[in-house]
Amino acid sequence: MWRKEFVMIKVAFFDTKPYDRAAFEAACPEDMKIKFFETKLNADTADLAHGYDAACVFVNDTVDAAALDALEAGGVRLVALRCAGYNNVDVRHAFGHIHVVRVPAYSPYAVAEHAMAMLLTSVRRVHKAYNRTRDFNFSLNGLVGFDLYGKTVGVIGTGKIGRTFAAICRGFGMRVLGYDKYPAEDAGIEYVSLDTLFAESDIISLHCPLTEETKYLICKENIAKMKKGVVIVNTSRGALIRSEDLLEGIKERKIGAACLDVYEEESDIFFEDNSGHILEDDTLARLISMPNVLVTSHQAFLTEEALSGIAGTTVENIRTFFATGACENELCYRCG
Repeated sequence: MWRKEFVMIKVAFFDTKPYDRAAFEAACPEDMKIKFFETKLNADTADLAHGYDAACVFVNDTVDAAALDALEAGGVRLVALRCAGYNNVDVRHAFGHIHVVRVPAYSPYAVAEHAMAMLLTSVRRVHKAYNRTRDFNFSLNGLVGFDLYGKTVGVIGTGKIGRTFAAICRGFGMRVLGYDKYPAEDAGIEYVSLDTLFAESDIISLHCPLTEETKYLICKENIAKMKKGVVIVNTSRGALIRSEDLLEGIKERKIGAACLDVYEEESDIFFEDNSGHILEDDTLARLISMPNVLVTSHQAFLTEEALSGIAGTTVENIRTFFATGACENELCYRCG
């Protein structure tokens, strides 16, 4: 079933961007051949992987039952996610048909630092000052921010990224509250209930995976429990926030600012240059138009260190699976 001798492993690589290609070409071993496709994976494009051993996919590829069936019919035996999240993969349907592996961690610093960069940019109006001074406008009117020192930040999800973000916040002299179903011991985080976190946090930062339980965690009901003027930061998954409710909270002045690196309907928008087109997503267009909303295009992972780590782990996952038939980073819905 698996390969112990030297046999070339053929990998179909979907949703390729220049930075992906550079990182994976540098990490690609002699016994692996990667074919890079710019198109995203879905049921209609899965035939591109016909005759390949593995398909390498990213967050906005659609790895549903139909796509998995098409991949299996074409001889693919492994889906290798080059990311940590896997909400776009039907792991239940994959069971017994195609193995699925992921990159559970690469650089938690990349994502945590981006979350703090967005927070600082927003609360100190750095982006607005940058745009002004390029027009030689040196007025300070409308640029008043607030200190992070002494503020309370609520961190939802305290895995590696969440704990790294919490450590950065402590460096700013902030009080850190945390919520996680599985609290991390000796993390220096004050764990509280979600309701307490919502009620006491000046800033809420999301670092949890997207599951049925966490979908639309930030919704009208929970926004009502928050402080007036709360700042919400999301560098995790877009559907943790119900966008229409976020927009309403901003319009009602309940939410003071939002820093979004992800968006629930991003799959056909993010990572692409749409500057010459009319944005058909009215909710996203309205969010971007708000003066207190900062949006980046799922950029938090994008550092040289993270890209190198992602490529190295993905390649090792593929090689390990085809050498031994198993991989410690495999996903299995029965195994948790």
